[in-house]
Amino acid sequence: MQFTAQQIASLLNGTVEGNPEAAVSTLAKIEEAGEGSLSFLANPKYEQYLYTTNASIVIVNNTQVLSGAVKSTLIRVEDAYSAFSVLLDAYNTIRLDKSGIEQPSFIHPTAQVGENVYIGAFAYIGPGAKVGDKCKIYPNSYVGDNATLGNNVTLFAGVKVYFDCVLGNNVIVHSGAVIGSDGFGFAPSADGTYKKIAQIGNVILEEDVEVGSNTTIDRATMGSTIIRKGAKIDNLVQIAHNVEVGTDTVIAGQTGISGSTKIGNNVMIAGQVGIAGHLTIANKTQLSAKTGINSSIKTEGQAWGGTPYMPYKDYLRAHAKLKQLPELDKKVYELEKIIKELKNG
Repeated sequence: MQFTAQQIASLLNGTVEGNPEAAVSTLAKIEEAGEGSLSFLANPKYEQYLYTTNASIVIVNNTQVLSGAVKSTLIRVEDAYSAFSVLLDAYNTIRLDKSGIEQPSFIHPTAQVGENVYIGAFAYIGPGAKVGDKCKIYPNSYVGDNATLGNNVTLFAGVKVYFDCVLGNNVIVHSGAVIGSDGFGFAPSADGTYKKIAQIGNVILEEDVEVGSNTTIDRATMGSTIIRKGAKIDNLVQIAHNVEVGTDTVIAGQTGISGSTKIGNNVMIAGQVGIAGHLTIANKTQLSAKTGINSSIKTEGQAWGGTPYMPYKDYLRAHAKLKQLPELDKKVYELEKIIKELKNG
């Protein structure tokens, strides 16, 4: 599908500088773009490429001053970065615009499926499941018994939503993620073995939640594991049973959150963070990469780092001192030698 510079400018409320009929069919980075590509320039560090790029159209800020000849047609807008993000979203919407029910797929007679849905080949919709309007369920995905998907939910290929789980409107779950697998519950026996504790709760993903590839969110032992509205979870994250994640909280890859911990609103959790169970993390907390949390954080809006965790600035100071340990060790050895000599007269 092609679009002209004039059509794009009309969408973005921009002005064309060059050929209004210049056409593009793909998006690309300015340093890699070829003929027929649309790109943008927002960062001054990349200005050099504006004069060498082969992109047919480049979106630039109204304030961009040219210091050389430009081959591309320009579209000038108030904010090139924001404008390009609008186009990325529109482009992605077009690419993912699927509808209809492919065969072979299985929809149980007692399942309810809304209007304008896409259900890919080999997808499974179980007994009593509810699928809202405009949902997209890609091939090899599984929606278990009595699970509920709101409107405009997207399950990419290979997603598994276990029985009784609830996904709100506009939820996106990427390939390989598992929603509602059993929580890690086992009772030790006198003979040293472990007896499995049935996990009879569910998982609730509120509206506008996004879950990355191969992330696992365990069902509650009883009650619900809850991911609140607007939370964004990266790939390869483990969220244990009965955890609650607050609204608009973001969690980066390889983080693990142990059972029954409550994460506040607007919390930022970097990669490989480990959080012990039955803790509370205050709103607007920031946890740097590899932070280990072994007790509750009650003060809002603070940054932490290190294992075990400490205030982030203290962590940076401590980390800086670690690099000096060999030199400090040498100095201590020399001082001990001097002291010994003084004692011996």
